[in-house]
Amino acid sequence: MQFEPVIGLEVHAQLKTDTKIFCGCSTAFGAAPNTQTCPVCLGMPGVLPVLNKKVVAYTLRMALATGCTIPEQSRFARKNYFYPDLPKGYQISQYEQPIAIDGHVDIDLESGTKRIGLTRIHMEEDAGKLVHDDARPISFVDLNRTGTPLMEIVSEPDLRSAEEAGAYLRVLRNVIRWIGVGDGNMEEGSFRCDANVSIRPKGSETLGTRTEIKNVNSFKNVEKAIDYEIARQTDILLEGGAVVQETRLWDPAKGVTHSMRSKEEAHDYRYFPDPDLLPLVVDRAWVDAVRQSLPELPVERKARFVSAFDLSEYDAGVLTSSRELADYFEACLDEIRQPKQVANWVMGPLLGLLNAQGLSIDQSPIAARELAGLLKLIDEDVISGKIAKTVFEEMAAGGKPARKIVEEKGLAQVSDSGALEAEIDKVLAASPDEVARFKDGNAKLMGFFVGRVMKATQGKANPKLVNQILSRKLAE
Repeated sequence: MQFEPVIGLEVHAQLKTDTKIFCGCSTAFGAAPNTQTCPVCLGMPGVLPVLNKKVVAYTLRMALATGCTIPEQSRFARKNYFYPDLPKGYQISQYEQPIAIDGHVDIDLESGTKRIGLTRIHMEEDAGKLVHDDARPISFVDLNRTGTPLMEIVSEPDLRSAEEAGAYLRVLRNVIRWIGVGDGNMEEGSFRCDANVSIRPKGSETLGTRTEIKNVNSFKNVEKAIDYEIARQTDILLEGGAVVQETRLWDPAKGVTHSMRSKEEAHDYRYFPDPDLLPLVVDRAWVDAVRQSLPELPVERKARFVSAFDLSEYDAGVLTSSRELADYFEACLDEIRQPKQVANWVMGPLLGLLNAQGLSIDQSPIAARELAGLLKLIDEDVISGKIAKTVFEEMAAGGKPARKIVEEKGLAQVSDSGALEAEIDKVLAASPDEVARFKDGNAKLMGFFVGRVMKATQGKANPKLVNQILSRKLAE
C-alpha cells in the first residue's frame, strides 16, 4: 500500500520590537540571565498587562502580506499549563478569535507553483528558557525571553513532502524579513517551527494520526525530521501497528525523533478569555494605513524582474530571495542598464565571494556602484571578461575601484589593431599545420588561434578584435 504524507507547520516568529508584548522590558538577545524581567512579565500578583501597539502593527503587516482576512475584533486568551519556564502558570495567546485568518503562501517547486493555505496568524507571548547542566542532573531557568512578542503562523495541512515544507519555511522567513517585522534567525530562536506529520493511504481524504515534532532549529533539520517521521510512521503501519498521537523531539546527532510526551488537545489547555485584556478592535483605517505602508512584496518584485528585465524565473527567484539582494541588483542597474550581465555577476562571483566568507549581501566588500563600475569597463571594451574576474578579486581584497586597479596594474585591453595584427601574424606563422587544417574546413580551430593570441598578450587582447583580424587573415 502506498502512503501520502500530510504535513502542517506551526511557525513561531519573534517580532522585532524593542520591548516585550505586555511590558516595557527589553527584548535584546544575549543579556545576562534574568536581567530583563519585571513584575508584569513574571506574573506577580496585582500587575496588569498593557498591549504593545507595535506588536499589533507588525502582525497586521504579516497578515496583509500573506493575503489574510482581518476580523474587526480579536481577543486574547489564557493557555493554561505548568512548566518551570512559565512563571504565571499560563501563557497569554489568542485562541477562538485570532487577529488574522485564511491567508496563503505560494511556493515554487519543480512541478510549478503551489499555494499553501494559512489557517490563522495570532499574537502571543513567549515562555522562558531552561538551561540544562551537562555535568549534574539539574536545570536553570532564564526568564529573559518570557513575554517576548511572538507571531504564530499556522498552515493548513497542505504540504506533502519535506521538500515542500522547506520551500514553505524559506518563503515565509523571506516575507517576515522583507517587510521588516522579524529577523528570522533560527539559531537565536527567533524563528521556530513545529511540524505536524501524519500519513494516509494515497487517495484517502481521511487524515491519519499525527505526531508533532517540536522546535527544530534549521531548515535542513526540519526536512530531515519530517523525512524520518514519514518513514517511521510508514514502517509502523506496514507492520500492522498504530501511530500514537504524541509530541516528539528531533535528535540531529542521531538523525531520529524520540517521544517527548503525549500530544495535548486544545481542551487540555483550558483556554478562556484573559480577564485583564479587553477585546482588540482594529479599525479599517488602520488596516488600510498598514497596507499602504507595505513595500513591493517578493512575489511582486520577482514578477517585475521577469517582465521588465527579461530574466528567467530562476534568476528572478534568486535575486528576490532577500530584499537586500534585490535592492543591490537594482542599485547596479541604476548605474549600468544591462540586467542579464548584472544578474550573472551578482549571482555568480558576488554570491560566491559572500558565501565563501560567510557574509550577507549588506556586508559585501564591493558596493553595488563599484560592481557596476567594473561591468562598465567590460561594456566599454576596456577589459575582457577574464581580466574582469582578476579585477573583481582585487576589489574584494583591497576595496579599490575597478578603474583604478586597471590603471595601476596595466590591465587594460589591447585594442590597437596594429599591435594585435603583429601578434596574430606570429601565432599563424608558428602554426602552419593548424592554418592548413582550418582552411580545409576545420572551423573549430578558430578557438585554438584565439587562445594562442590571448596567451601571448597575457589575456589583454580585445577578443572581438582578435576574432575579426583572425577571420580576415585566415580567409586570405
